[in-house]
Amino acid sequence: MPSNHYFTERPTSRGKRQTLTVTLRGRKLRLITESGVFSRARVDPGTRLLINHMEVGEEERFLDLGCGYGVVGIIAALLAPKGKVTLVDINERAVALARENLALNNIQNAEALQGDGFAPVAGRTFDVIALNPPIRSGLRVVHHLIEESSNHLSPQGCFYLVGRTRQGVIRLAQKMSQTFEHVQEIAKGGGYRVYRSRREASPP
Repeated sequence: MPSNHYFTERPTSRGKRQTLTVTLRGRKLRLITESGVFSRARVDPGTRLLINHMEVGEEERFLDLGCGYGVVGIIAALLAPKGKVTLVDINERAVALARENLALNNIQNAEALQGDGFAPVAGRTFDVIALNPPIRSGLRVVHHLIEESSNHLSPQGCFYLVGRTRQGVIRLAQKMSQTFEHVQEIAKGGGYRVYRSRREASPP
């Protein structure tokens, strides 16, 4: 059977490429998508909810973890014109599309890297990490990404997670609470919820 999951490293499905035109946070974007990547026909409601409520300082370092074709990272780069955005995905087709979409939208302060989880950014820290988790890959995988996020946040850095209520995002929020000691629900709508945890600075 072909490997068609969006969290597959090398999807084998083939489909007609299409271009989406969307406006998010007041920015009009053109996005090229293709089969074998997450939500290729539209920017899904959970991603929109995350984008509308994430806070990104203009000089911050931002990681779009599991970037798909790059929409979250592109918006982050526009919100952080003096910062640096890194987009990461295990899916090599998604990364190729993300790179294409960065260029299409004239984004100069971002890069897209292919690899599993945090492997492409080993040893690096970020002020903001955002994750729309690959639920179908299993809880073990998602829990590991949440745990590793704590190791890659700068002092007082923020971790955002979005997911569907009916797919168990509240349980993922509990994992965030165990990892970061606290978690806050900052938005919900359309069956989705966005949670934020903050890494507290270490005492002197």
